Parts: sequence; C-alpha cells; structure tokens
Amino acid sequence: MKLRKFLALALAVTTVLSMSVLTGCSSNSGSSSEKSAETTETGETAGETKGEATNLKDIKIGFIFLHDENSTYDKNFIDAANAAKEALGLSDEQVIFKTNIPESSECYEAAADLADRGCNIVFADSFGHEQYIAQAAAEFPDVQFCHATGTTAHTAGLDNFHNAFASIYEGRYLAGIAAGMKLNEMIADGEFTEDEAKIGYVGAYTYAEVISGYTSFYLGAKSVCPSVTMEVQFTGSWYDETAEKEAANTLISRDCKLISQHADSMGAPTACESAGVPNVSYNGSTVSACPNTFIVSSKIDWAPYFEYIVNCVANGEAIDADWCKGIAEGSVVLTDLNDAAAAEGTAEAIAEAEEKLVSGDLHVFDTTTFTVDGAALDSYMADVDTDADYTPDTEVISDGYFHESEMRSAPYFDLRIDGITTLNEMF
Repeated sequence: MKLRKFLALALAVTTVLSMSVLTGCSSNSGSSSEKSAETTETGETAGETKGEATNLKDIKIGFIFLHDENSTYDKNFIDAANAAKEALGLSDEQVIFKTNIPESSECYEAAADLADRGCNIVFADSFGHEQYIAQAAAEFPDVQFCHATGTTAHTAGLDNFHNAFASIYEGRYLAGIAAGMKLNEMIADGEFTEDEAKIGYVGAYTYAEVISGYTSFYLGAKSVCPSVTMEVQFTGSWYDETAEKEAANTLISRDCKLISQHADSMGAPTACESAGVPNVSYNGSTVSACPNTFIVSSKIDWAPYFEYIVNCVANGEAIDADWCKGIAEGSVVLTDLNDAAAAEGTAEAIAEAEEKLVSGDLHVFDTTTFTVDGAALDSYMADVDTDADYTPDTEVISDGYFHESEMRSAPYFDLRIDGITTLNEMF
C-alpha cells in the first residue's frame, strides 16, 4: 500500500499545485479566506471555510462509483445515496450516478462532467479515485468534491476537497464476536476442539484498511473464543468473484471453520454456502443467497454523511476536510443476525460490547489484548500524514490502546499481530 499511496499522493499534490497556478489560486465560492492548510483566526482550516447558503431544491449532487450494484461495496454506497435522496426530499434530477468509473483519468473526466452539468457536490467512492478528485477540485473551486477512504484532503490546501470514512473497525469487531460465538457453539457441539478453532479471511490487498479490518475482526472473535487463530488469503483485487471464491475454498481446504472477507463480490459467501461453512460477510446481508451459512455483516452507512454534506451546502456551512464517525453516530452498523446460522446468545454479546464501545469502556485495539512478535506494545509511530509538511510518523498508542481513525479518517493500523497468519503477500 505504501508505494501505491506514495505515488497517488505525489501525483495528487503535483496536480493540485499545477492546477492552482492555472486558476490563480482562487478560493471557493462565497469563501472569505484564501486556500491555506494553516488555521485561520476563526479556527477554520483548509476544507472548512464557510460559503453562501444554497436552497435545497437548487442543489445537485453527482456520485462516482468504482463498480455498480453487483459489487457489495458499491451497492452499499448506492443504497445510502438513495436513502439520503429520499430523506432530503431530492428529486431525480438533483442526483446523478456514474457507475463503473475506474481509478484512472476517467474519474477526473467523470468529475469534470458532473461539475459542468451543474453539480454543487461531487462524491467518489474508491481510494484510487482520490488524485483525480483533487485535480477536479483545483479546477472547479465553486464545487465541493468529497471522497471516501482518502488521506490527502486535510493537507492539500483546497477549501473544496474533502475526505470521509467511518470507524468500521468497530463494526468488524462486533461481527468478530458473532464469529467467536459460532466457534464456541461448534466446539461445544463436538465439531472440533478448542485448538482447532481457526477462521479464514479473504482480503483484497495488504493495505492498512484491510489489515485494520481483519485484525479488528480477529480481536472481536478472540474476545469470546480465546484459542482462535486466523489465516488471511489475499486476492489482489477489490472485486474478483473467481479469485475470492478460490481464496475462500483454499481457506476451507486448510480447515478454517468460518470465513469472513474484505472483498466486494459474492465469491466467498457462495463458496461457504456450497461447503456448509459459516460466513460473516461485509457491506450487507447475503442471507438471500446464503440462508444456511450467513451469520451477520458489518458495514458503513454512508447516508448520514451524504445528508451532512448536502445540508452543509444548503446552509452555507463548512464541510469537514476529514470526517469520521462510528457506531455512536449511526455511521457503522450491523445487519440483522441470521438466526438460522448465528449461535445462541450472539445478539446479547454484541449488544453488551456495543454499549461499552459507545461509552468508551472498550477499545478495539486495546494493547493488552494482542502482541506483536510475542511482545506487548506501548508505542507505535504510524504513517498518518497529519500536517501539511507530511510528517512521516505520529505516536498513536496512548492510554493503553491504538487510536485508529482519530489522527485522520482513513485507517492506518498496519501491525501484524500474533495469532494471524497471511498466506500470500504479493499484493
């Protein structure tokens, strides 16, 4: 991930600087300050200056999706966009979808087209879209450009460029509890022994986002099934049904008793259904296709963010340069449990943990619950990019836990903890 992130970041910064020269560094419409990464006298930072209010009926928002409804990842965004549209009372003419937009210059072209068509807000949903959204933001200062999973908006120096994510590790931890409860049930039923409690995980890439996700899932499972171990198989793609199915089957052949995933197709869930292996999916319920094996799914609910950015423009208020919310705010949710597959007591165990997460009595990455190479951690310098100078490392462990998604919205937990084995590292 670091190489890809570095290249994307370098290109984005170069693009932003060059486009700023071409546009004379003009500020966003209605803004009273120049674009700057420095804090102003009012405490506002770049990406947070206020503008003029816009009547809600005059707002138009364009969405750029990497895939379409066939991808669970993109479907989750599409469903949230439709939910926000209904909640805000927007008409069909006020919302434009562009699907199957790759992480290439086609993204910039799509963003520019949406701006030319009168969109006040443009949103893109994939990490690799970021540099092209930054390019469009520099060229169209009167349009607000928002991007999911990115890392550069808070240091780019553009008032109209914004990143957003959610504390999905909280949801994955809770889903992990459901997995651990299922393992305990299977152990109690004599299907295998405690030392055979192994789960498999289908991951896309070795990015911090994926590592954070599978680690939080594992820690959730471990919190109720202490003997659990996990193996991770990477596919090298966010969406490759064949590769994801093959990865799941590989893990099943290696005696993994339950499978989860950070990948976007139905490959892994359907492989589990065919093999009769319990499955915890991601980004939405797969119960209709996998009625016998689906347990639960965690997901980010993007509707609150979409409503937030539209209301900001309508009210002439600043959009956060780097936005992140979690379970407490309704931005991270679990689907309904499938009682046909979930273990007895799962709902109660999840509810108890969720209450503690919200109250702050429980932290997902509590450093007393894991080790790295046999040792506990009391310090870790993470690559967070917290300022305009791109300071490479920031201390992220304090008060006994790793502070994920607090220094920036996008995940940066990239530790390889004990108990988890990765089977391939080419991605």
